[in-house]
Amino acid sequence: MTKEQLGEALRDLVIEKLTEKKDRTDRAAAKAATAAAKQRLKAELRAEAIDALTDRLSALDLWTRVPPSTRRPRLTREDLAAAAVRLADAEGINALSMRRLATELEVGTMTLYHYVRTKDELLTLVTDAVMGEVVVPTRMTIPDDWRAALTLIANRSRAALVKHPWMLDINDDPPIGPNSVRHFDQSLAAVATLDLPLADKLDIISVIDEYVFGYSMIERTNRHDDVADNEDEMVDYVGVLIDTGAYPHLAALTDEMGVRRAWKAVRAASRDEKRFARNLARILDGIEASLPSSTAPSERGGHST
Repeated sequence: MTKEQLGEALRDLVIEKLTEKKDRTDRAAAKAATAAAKQRLKAELRAEAIDALTDRLSALDLWTRVPPSTRRPRLTREDLAAAAVRLADAEGINALSMRRLATELEVGTMTLYHYVRTKDELLTLVTDAVMGEVVVPTRMTIPDDWRAALTLIANRSRAALVKHPWMLDINDDPPIGPNSVRHFDQSLAAVATLDLPLADKLDIISVIDEYVFGYSMIERTNRHDDVADNEDEMVDYVGVLIDTGAYPHLAALTDEMGVRRAWKAVRAASRDEKRFARNLARILDGIEASLPSSTAPSERGGHST
């Protein structure tokens, strides 16, 4: 190897080593930057979580907080809740704000902050007021039979949602208040006679609540749609779809009844007031059929199907 070749080889080796060192440095810097970014993100998420938790704890404090110490308090928590519910009933939950509520109560907005500090607290107050209508009052006895007890609670829940449909528009669950806890306690009482693990009892409670809320959402849509005002257009539209051949079961139905009669039958079925009770009974039948033999009807209060 000549001196020139040796020099080139040494130069290439130095360049290679320097490049490797730079790559290692770059990788280390990138790794450090990524780690720092992760730490910043964790800190931000932790701060957001702490803020959210603080708001929720503050809302829970709503029930134990001492009202303003005046000789005659101008407002009570019940006054706020009742006015907020009236406002939501009349204008929807999106209309509910501290300023709007203050106007409704004819007080300054800052006055309300003596009673509720955040929008979360206000929603907690309003939600718990409605849950007070769901709770079975002390003058009534919750039946010993689990089916009758769950039916009573389900009917009260549905009645409250029909009366206050804006409850279905609250996207985030507000912190629970005393009436929500009481509702859960009564739901546990309803299934207390069932010889089942707690997880199974909670499943039963949940499926009834989910049915009530799901049914109520669809029922609200059916109550407020204006399809009846455009029946001719809808019948024509459905007829065109059927003619494509893509809906064989619907085609068979309309061959038997005609498009208009079939459409009216479907609409009538979706608005049948007895449908809620009928399908609730079917759900309870399914739950009862799944129970182990140790929880026979005769051991649960004499219910028979």
